[in-house]
Amino acid sequence: MDRRVFGVESEFGLTHRPETGRGLPPDELARYLFRPVVEFGRSSNIFIPNGSRLYLDVGSHPEYATAECDDLIDLIAADRAGERVMHDLALAAEERIHRDGFTGQVYVLKNNVDSAGNSYGSHENYLIPRTTHFRRLSGILLPFLVTRQIIAGAGRVVPADESSQAHFAFSQRADHMWEGISSATTRSRPIINTRDEPHADAASHRRLHVIVGDSNMSTTTSLLRYGSTDLVLRMIEAGVPIDDFELENPIAAIRQISHDITGGARVRTRAGDEFTAVQIQRGILQRVSRFVSERGAHHEHVDRVLQLWERALEAVESGDHSLIDQDIDWAIKKRLVQDVATQKGLDLSHPRLEQIDMAYHDVNPHRGLFHLLARRGRATSILTEEQISQAMTTPPPTRAAVRGEFLSTARAYGAECTVDWVHHKLTGRPLEAIMVKDPFAQQDDRVDTLLNKLGDRQSQLRERSFDERSDNAVTVALSDKYALITGAEPPEPPLI
Repeated sequence: MDRRVFGVESEFGLTHRPETGRGLPPDELARYLFRPVVEFGRSSNIFIPNGSRLYLDVGSHPEYATAECDDLIDLIAADRAGERVMHDLALAAEERIHRDGFTGQVYVLKNNVDSAGNSYGSHENYLIPRTTHFRRLSGILLPFLVTRQIIAGAGRVVPADESSQAHFAFSQRADHMWEGISSATTRSRPIINTRDEPHADAASHRRLHVIVGDSNMSTTTSLLRYGSTDLVLRMIEAGVPIDDFELENPIAAIRQISHDITGGARVRTRAGDEFTAVQIQRGILQRVSRFVSERGAHHEHVDRVLQLWERALEAVESGDHSLIDQDIDWAIKKRLVQDVATQKGLDLSHPRLEQIDMAYHDVNPHRGLFHLLARRGRATSILTEEQISQAMTTPPPTRAAVRGEFLSTARAYGAECTVDWVHHKLTGRPLEAIMVKDPFAQQDDRVDTLLNKLGDRQSQLRERSFDERSDNAVTVALSDKYALITGAEPPEPPLI
């Protein structure tokens, strides 16, 4: 597969901290957060003009699913756009809460575990060929995903309990996985979910749904997380032989690896061998590097992914985490926690350090500790502010562009419509629902024909060039709609 579409679904933690007393309960706070969403879309589950999905998930967790992307940078920008949308919703919710007589601030956290030990996810989606042998794929992919936390984990301060002292771990999500492969998502969280919903032509495509990942604040960590997984998938799809690292007990292994920050924990394979996570990752990396050398890089970021992958493994193996403490979330956070502990004379079990851990994931760009580190040059980035702002209102150049234009055009002309990942329907024309099964399609004549029925002005708009459409009626209306959805002004640059 030369092209692939990706997507990521991020669940967010939500909390209210008043000046005194207890904060609003999660369900009530979620209603405040999503009030403009419901007013706009008559539902707490909607698609928004950039092609992404915004909804409330189980447990009153706000969730943002990016539009389908065929470029890693577009995917990372779309994910960051979700953080900004959640931030704008939080600001609007704060204002409404204050008007209703409550005090305090609303916090939206892009992490994976709350103070009570509840977990929520960051799910990756990869479009893979239907011809890929799933048993072979899972046998190779599971050990990769179990050990991937050492190069892409978010890191966590683990409080002391009766069985262990407070310590730092690679992953927030590892302790909450219960199966290697399963069709469940919440009842029994698997590393790989087998639910077969390709949102595309099922004869050609399958959706690989990965549940194990940590939510990332660092864009370079995201690049390594998605980029390395894509490379491993391409090697599997090509039928390239890979060393046998299939694990005897993936769930025991993922916990064992997470809690040994030295990287020295050894896990057992089905063949009876024992390896460290670094050895497994290095074996896979060497085969991937050879694969790229033989077949060429399929995008311009491959070399950076491979270099960062190697550097992350060297950092874990050597114990010199300074090699990646501006690039990989767990190492960035670990340095921050250690700095605060040293400055304040705190033991790792001190509650203040757990608070630092949580604050690292605050999506508020003015308050969140990751954003503070980035401003101080202690966290690298592969995105510009302009790319993030554009991703908030502009769909990526995939089927999401069809969805986004359909939404914005219909709503700009006052036409009721419904969409999902595949379907596009004007409510008043129930027999004219259009299915777009090609996730790579940037344009669809059938959807254009349906929209043209909205009036002559729509036809005139379509005749304008791409550059001339930046200030048309659709753009203006859609900017207004962004304010309705989030309670915030639309970001710059304006939608085209």
